[in-house]
Amino acid sequence: MTAYTPKADFSKIKEAVATWSNIRQLLRAGDAGQIVPVVIPKDRRGYGWLFIVGVALYLFGVAIFSFGGALSLLAGFLGIILLGVALLSLGLGSIVEIEQGTTGIVSRFGKITGTLDPGRHYLWWPWVKVEFIVDTSTEIPYTAPVVACPTSENVPLKSIEFFLKFRINDSVAFVRNIGASNFDLFLSSAVQDAIRQRSRQVQTERAYDLRGSDVNDMQEYLNRQMARYGVRIIGANIPDVQLPDQYQQHLATRERVSKELAAYEREWELVRKQRTDNLLMEIERAKKERDSRLIEVREAMNKAREDVAKMLQERETEAQKVRWEIEARGRSMLKSAENEAKALQHLGKTYRDNRAMLQYELAQRRLAVAETLVQHAPRAVLIQTEGEDKSALTTLLMAQMLPQLMEKQQGHSNGSSEAMLKRLMEQQKS
Repeated sequence: MTAYTPKADFSKIKEAVATWSNIRQLLRAGDAGQIVPVVIPKDRRGYGWLFIVGVALYLFGVAIFSFGGALSLLAGFLGIILLGVALLSLGLGSIVEIEQGTTGIVSRFGKITGTLDPGRHYLWWPWVKVEFIVDTSTEIPYTAPVVACPTSENVPLKSIEFFLKFRINDSVAFVRNIGASNFDLFLSSAVQDAIRQRSRQVQTERAYDLRGSDVNDMQEYLNRQMARYGVRIIGANIPDVQLPDQYQQHLATRERVSKELAAYEREWELVRKQRTDNLLMEIERAKKERDSRLIEVREAMNKAREDVAKMLQERETEAQKVRWEIEARGRSMLKSAENEAKALQHLGKTYRDNRAMLQYELAQRRLAVAETLVQHAPRAVLIQTEGEDKSALTTLLMAQMLPQLMEKQQGHSNGSSEAMLKRLMEQQKS
């Protein structure tokens, strides 16, 4: 079903009484700009069918008590026709069609007993009827402008417009606990209370920030209050905020100043762009000068490299000559050293041969000296005495003779050996 488009600034909710043919129009388009979520249908069933049934029964009685004849046949035929008309009237009056997206609330003897889903239903008993048709599928828009809302500085705002959409989830709770007319007053009061609480939280200069701000907390607050009435708020927002005239003038002045500031900023942007272009031109010129100087420096560096290369080549040539001279001198010195080494090697070989002969001769002479020393070695003097009798005179004579004999013998042997060694040493030195 289509959404409502309220014509008035402040939405109004009411319930209407209408025939079954007008229920759909009222639920969709409302009544004179007012929202109609609940319609009380007029019961199209009457008691005329009872009168027709009574006439039919009377005709049946006439037909029975006439005892035959044309009159009884006519009365019976008319009674049958009237009975059919009565039954047809009762059947047509018992048909109830519930529109898609709506819910019918049924009562028995005036007491609500249940609901009817969309579709065709038959209510045969006259004491069972549809009391209300409730729109339970449409998200109904509701606009509530609230005037004189004080801000945190206690400055009353001109107005705050609050827009919300709600849907009736529990039709029985809605019609039983509050009804459409009372719900209009309750919803308006709850919305004003929520908006005033929100406006108390903002400063006057920032009141325009309320437009399009997050109102989830207000939506939850309203849903908690609407839950027992079977209504749920689907969405909400603040589309417009009107400030007092004084603050509107202040905002106009601030807007004018902001426009002048924007003009100054554009002018400064042009000046800055011009200065930036000049700086870029200077930078390009400096880059060109730098490039030319770099070329000159590169040429000077190339020339210096060539000069250094020439100088290094000359020095390398001189160094090559010196190296060749040193190598030639070294080779000559090496040749002379080799010749000298060969001569020394031959001399050493000759010296080794002479030394071996000398060592051989020295060894032979040492053997001869040893033989001579052995021949002239001191001999032991044995003094034999017969028996075991030793006199003091014999002991005294032995003590005086032994040292003299030992000295003479040692002196002779030492003298001959020392002379022989001296001769060997002189020969070895020569």
